[in-house]
Amino acid sequence: MLGVFASAENESMMPIDVKAKSAVLMDQTTGRVLMKMNENEKLYPASVTKIMSMLLVAEAIDSNTIRLTDEVTASTNASKKGGSQIWLKEGETMTVDELLKATAVYSANDACTALGEYIAGSDEGFVMMMNERAGELGMKNTHFDNCTGLDDTSQTHLTTAYDIALMSRELMKHQFIQQYTKIWMDSLRDGKTELVNTNKLIRFYEGATGLKTGTTSKAGCCISATATRDGTSLIAVVMGADNSKDRFEGAKAMLNWGFANYETVTPQIDKSLITDVNIIMGEERTLTPQISGDSKFLIPKGKAKNLTQEIDLAAAVEAPVESNQTLGTVTVKLDGQKLGEYKLTAPHYVERLSFKTVFVRLICSVCKPKQTVSVN
Repeated sequence: MLGVFASAENESMMPIDVKAKSAVLMDQTTGRVLMKMNENEKLYPASVTKIMSMLLVAEAIDSNTIRLTDEVTASTNASKKGGSQIWLKEGETMTVDELLKATAVYSANDACTALGEYIAGSDEGFVMMMNERAGELGMKNTHFDNCTGLDDTSQTHLTTAYDIALMSRELMKHQFIQQYTKIWMDSLRDGKTELVNTNKLIRFYEGATGLKTGTTSKAGCCISATATRDGTSLIAVVMGADNSKDRFEGAKAMLNWGFANYETVTPQIDKSLITDVNIIMGEERTLTPQISGDSKFLIPKGKAKNLTQEIDLAAAVEAPVESNQTLGTVTVKLDGQKLGEYKLTAPHYVERLSFKTVFVRLICSVCKPKQTVSVN
């Protein structure tokens, strides 16, 4: 369970100046929006599109559908992509690892296309997968026409700052992707092809972990910037900035504001408040509940001392009791407002007493000899 300190007032305001058409600052752990500006306005995303492309690649890798060591042969279609590229030749072979690196670091359109074709069998099939995944993530204002973000011939390749934050958050759940998104400089083809990250924050912003830039004449300058400091991870999305400086400065300003004003805490539950639960008609008479989950809560800095806990626990439950069956909850509150809760669950299965066992227990209790005390 992930918790946030909700404040409609804070969420509706833009406490800093960001020179762009739209912007969003989201907490990566909880999904809480900390600030927003025109967050649902449909705009061209340029190469920020590749966040969804990389998400599908990451999911394919984590599900063992493909492997980083797999070799991919570039198609005619991939080799003819314009814009940022590593100049793949038709028939040239590279590993998934190399193509993912080229996509994440250098925003290579040919590498991204080759990966999409390898996963889906065709460019069109991969774009269909992208749109399906967008729907699953709740990206209600997004439509992809391609996997690269090239928009010179497109009028419908559109998304929003909020939707970009959603897919960025999902991508960052795949921890290994940071092995690519945090690279500043690298190379391919035995050093013959140099790669320099298009995201300058990777080099110049403390705690930067990614994620993707994008620039076209239609989109302007865009970025989804991710960073982690002291256990708090944030996503800053900027769309439609007039120039690269405004893009990076806007993202930095939002991240700085977020880190200055919020922190992520994991409260330690007071176990002395958790009592044993009686088991009615169970092979065991009592159970000690276990705390399930590692809940993290986003709160304003300096408010941790105001956190309180409330226990709601059943005094007794009837057997059988399933393993991990919910027996109660621990509600965490900040200044009286609910942040979230932990579950208190059964640590193992408890079988219901059989008739034979009940009978034996009854006989034993009746036949148990009484203790006598002699008085001298």
